[in-house]
Amino acid sequence: MKYVIIIHKDSESDYGVTVPDLPGCFSAGSTLDEAIENTREAIECHLEGLLLDGESVPAPLPVEIHQLNPNYLGGTWSTIHLDFNDENFHYLISTS
Repeated sequence: MKYVIIIHKDSESDYGVTVPDLPGCFSAGSTLDEAIENTREAIECHLEGLLLDGESVPAPLPVEIHQLNPNYLGGTWSTIHLDFNDENFHYLISTS
């Protein structure tokens, strides 16, 4: 499953990353690579929390939908792919 992310960088700050499809899921890092890796972990933790709480995992929307949101103007768009066949997700899904 691919989740769209939006990356922002102000001149005197770290990279900030938001995951529009997962309200409240965000991350940061001092380098772009670190920010993206931290966001992957944030998404995994967010999804784990949803599953453990018995909530459904929201389906990602197309990037074009999110690009209409004025809160994301000036950011850089990317995606993070998560493999739900990974043993961590398999464990969570099969024990929920």
